[in-house]
Amino acid sequence: MLLPVGLAIVAVLEMASVHPGGWLLAAAVEVLMAALLLWRRQAALLVAPLACVILVQLPWIGPQLDDVAVPILYLVVAGYCLARWVRGYRGLIGVAVILSALFVTYTTADPRAHGPGDVVFVLTLVLPPYVVGRIVRRLAAQTEQLRAAQAVIAARAVRDERDRIARELHDVIAHSVSAMVVQTAAAQDLIRTDPDRAEKVLADVAATGRQALSETGRLLHVIRDTDDELGLAPVPGLADVPALVERFRSDGLDVDLALDVPEPVPQLPSGVDISAYRIVQEALTNALRYAPDRAAALRLTATPEQVAIVATNSAAGRTGSGSGLGLLGMAERVSVLGGTLTHGTGPDGRFRLDATLPVTS
Repeated sequence: MLLPVGLAIVAVLEMASVHPGGWLLAAAVEVLMAALLLWRRQAALLVAPLACVILVQLPWIGPQLDDVAVPILYLVVAGYCLARWVRGYRGLIGVAVILSALFVTYTTADPRAHGPGDVVFVLTLVLPPYVVGRIVRRLAAQTEQLRAAQAVIAARAVRDERDRIARELHDVIAHSVSAMVVQTAAAQDLIRTDPDRAEKVLADVAATGRQALSETGRLLHVIRDTDDELGLAPVPGLADVPALVERFRSDGLDVDLALDVPEPVPQLPSGVDISAYRIVQEALTNALRYAPDRAAALRLTATPEQVAIVATNSAAGRTGSGSGLGLLGMAERVSVLGGTLTHGTGPDGRFRLDATLPVTS
């Protein structure tokens, strides 16, 4: 909309200032050409050549093509539109129509002598914009493909993260059910000989069952991964964070660790325990990759109500070249557990990540 309107305004102003013979009718013709360009995206193969065919009629009205400059802009826009908005190479048909119309006008309405220089001049007005339009069209198509691929990768990352959460929590829930079976069998043996102890064992069974139900509810929307079915690897948790920090220090990351966690580390729901560890791991991994000074600050607080994680590192001058899938994974973990996650670079040039995981649901 803005381009045709701008061309029309410039054309009228130029005609009024140059004031050639028949300038009022010529200005009206140029406004008509600008109006046709309103449909340049929907019907470029029709309106672009038509506008130029009308354009070359100006010498029959009064002003010669070399008297004013705006017709050159129309030719440039027409050449560009025939490549940008027409699929394939059909736009070359429109280019041929435009060149033919110019040839007829130069040979019949222009009394000047013409030579090869005029041919080169006309081709320069039409062909380079056409080439630029082809390049822009191809770049736009590639951009759309990249956006579609990025959406697929992001969706796959979310799904993979859900699968990892399911795999890690699978063993914990299975352990809870197994413990309940063993404890119930023990209670059956004690029910007659030691009722008080049997009652305590059954209370433990009930607590274990409630915790297992809570974990199962968080997994209702998660699809179980088929890898690592045996789950032989030990599941890391909050108690393993100091060892994790030491590993990052040995890799060259200067970590300022502040732990506000009771000793011994309290018993946390397995999902919270695992996710807290993974979030810390991902935050330190990002700091190791992208922090210019290879330094990070980590504060971890555990209370009976929640686990809070705050990780910061310098981001000045470095934006990183990662895909951002790690942040997607952390966001998915926090969402599954009903927590909150915020991240971003502050005015001080430091990247900050805040995550809270509720302990009780």
